[in-house]
Amino acid sequence: QVWLVESGGGLVQAGDSLRLSCAASGRGFGAATMAWFRHVPGKGREFVAGISAPGTYTNYSSAVQGRFTISRDNAKKPVDIQMNNLNSEDPAVYSCAGSPFITISFGPDGYQYWGRGTQVTVSS
Repeated sequence: QVWLVESGGGLVQAGDSLRLSCAASGRGFGAATMAWFRHVPGKGREFVAGISAPGTYTNYSSAVQGRFTISRDNAKKPVDIQMNNLNSEDPAVYSCAGSPFITISFGPDGYQYWGRGTQVTVSS
């Protein structure tokens, strides 16, 4: 079982940066593939970035490739995402998710553990 709590959301201006953190607890974290999704009301959850259990492999959506960086520290158990050059397409509730499977899934159904999310708002 893995429990996830996000932090770091807030209001920023377009072009600014923000770093979100996901604090994980539970015995399964070190073996879990982790990801960040975002959700806008009226739309489904959108995959943002994922990272393999040892942190060796990462995947990003085309919308954030080159601007966002996902990282993890298996000793301290956070999964962070550094978001640079935020724009008008990025506001959403960002949630971290965990999966016991090796593959980084692009769909939310591939994840078993979820945090409640943190709001990111970008003003132009």
